[in-house]
Amino acid sequence: MWISPELAETVAAIVDEGSFEQAARILRISPSAVSQRLRTLESQLGRVLIIRSRPIRTTDDGATVVRLARQYAAIEHEASVSLGLERQERMHVPIAVNADSLATWLLPALAAVTDAHDVTFELLREDEDRTAKLLETGSALAAITSQRRPIAGCTVTSLGSTEYVAVATPAFVARWFPHGTTPDALAGAPTIEFDRSDDVQSDWLRALGVDPEAPPRHYVPASEDYASAVRLSMGWGMLPPAQAQPSLEIGTLTRIGGPDLAEPLYWQQWSIDSAALNAIRASVVAHARADLGA
Repeated sequence: MWISPELAETVAAIVDEGSFEQAARILRISPSAVSQRLRTLESQLGRVLIIRSRPIRTTDDGATVVRLARQYAAIEHEASVSLGLERQERMHVPIAVNADSLATWLLPALAAVTDAHDVTFELLREDEDRTAKLLETGSALAAITSQRRPIAGCTVTSLGSTEYVAVATPAFVARWFPHGTTPDALAGAPTIEFDRSDDVQSDWLRALGVDPEAPPRHYVPASEDYASAVRLSMGWGMLPPAQAQPSLEIGTLTRIGGPDLAEPLYWQQWSIDSAALNAIRASVVAHARADLGA
């Protein structure tokens, strides 16, 4: 059975915009036409694609159709470029990214691509352990992920490893670790985590034989704000060297011991023969390896 690009695009628009009304605005048709297109495709396939909830969600079958719509759009863009046809819209590339990469090396990598390719980016921030899911659901065309195993239909390229060092201010160390970072002291000292899916601090505590559930926690879900919270002595935290080094050099932060951690990162993108996607991968890999020392 052939799935019309127009119908697949409609499903993707509903998901991206979050409502039938907004999808209609983007597609320049009426909301009733959006509903009719969705009903037509669901009837053709004999299965539900969209769960009409708040927010709107896809079924597993709907996620497959969204992936197909992204692939149609990418292939159409490349064909139009090759044929010299004019397009009203640029190629739109959603990328699932982790916060630390976004705060350090990723934006320069993407900026370099826009000089030569007519693309726009939508950066979907998620923990690196969860970004691959956005590829599976069709929300992203590419992802920075800790998952080495390729998602079906995707290619994988190693980027290197993000390193993390445990740091705190001298004042925090004097208050909470007067006798060193003993297990008892670590169990009582506040730590700072990015969000409730952040496990970097927990991994570090486990390596020192400390129950990761014991310490009190602050949650600061923005990379620069996280680093600021550490510098303000709210708690200790794990920072990439690029964020920690300036403060370490002037003495406003200090290492608190324990092992440095390394999180391997990979670039996964759909296996589409696209000059723009290939240029994005090349730039991302080059910038990541230069920053991460791979």
